[in-house]
Amino acid sequence: MILAIYGEIMLALDKIDIQLLEALQHDGRATNPALGERVHLSASQVSRRIQRLEEAGLIDRYVTLLRPARLGLTVTAFTRVSLERHGDGRSDAFDRAVQLMPEVLECYSVTGPYDYQLRIVAADLEAFAQFMMHRLMRLPGVRSVESSVVLQEIKRTTELPLGARRS
Repeated sequence: MILAIYGEIMLALDKIDIQLLEALQHDGRATNPALGERVHLSASQVSRRIQRLEEAGLIDRYVTLLRPARLGLTVTAFTRVSLERHGDGRSDAFDRAVQLMPEVLECYSVTGPYDYQLRIVAADLEAFAQFMMHRLMRLPGVRSVESSVVLQEIKRTTELPLGARRS
């Protein structure tokens, strides 16, 4: 039995719940009958369990994962950003601005010498340079920016390692 935290509530997840979550991570379009075959439950039982997991906030949303390069987005970069100051609303302004930039797929506030880590996609190096110089680096409060451009994708997944969790 694994306990999941939802707000102030502890939700008990059994082996079947974990198997359902793993199966949905792998294929979010799987039907309830197909999931039921995998976890040895009826489709209606699967439906009730999934509804409970959704209501508990464990399932955030269902998405389709696209291949950026096949859509002409050939550059992926990881960018670290430092702000000049904190506490005067600059970080809030940065957070809001980054939310509005579709090129930024992920943004995290991090520890260490930088304040933020971003994952950015662009059509090519020129588009990436334009984005960096004319949009990101011009945000108020940005002190420094450092980027690493991806040369080759070795592993890409969105599946959480649920089986590695301790009970």
